[in-house]
Amino acid sequence: MSKQTENTARRRARVRRAIKAVANGRARLSVHRTGKQIYAQVIDDAQGLTLASASTLDKDIRAEIKSGANVEAASTIGKLIAERAIKAGVKDVVFDRGAYMYHGRVKALAEAAREGGLNF
Repeated sequence: MSKQTENTARRRARVRRAIKAVANGRARLSVHRTGKQIYAQVIDDAQGLTLASASTLDKDIRAEIKSGANVEAASTIGKLIAERAIKAGVKDVVFDRGAYMYHGRVKALAEAAREGGLNF
């Protein structure tokens, strides 16, 4: 395992450990970003189920965004994941940024999800 992969895995585990300590049974809003896309999932860790998901690869979203790798696309996904999570009956979540720093696209997605009605 390369040093960079090892550091990323360690950072991801540290964030996940902190989230599990404060979750109190709430679902987890997990974010994954790549160079071209951004993905979000609301996960119930107790049952191991994905309750809602959204990404820039969704057909209805793909038509309205120019690129999946910018802040505008992340905001769109944040609003969509909030809408789908509320539809699934989830209002309170814990934000899991993974190994990513809380700025840029990750921050835009989180703020849009809050505006969409999720509490975290």
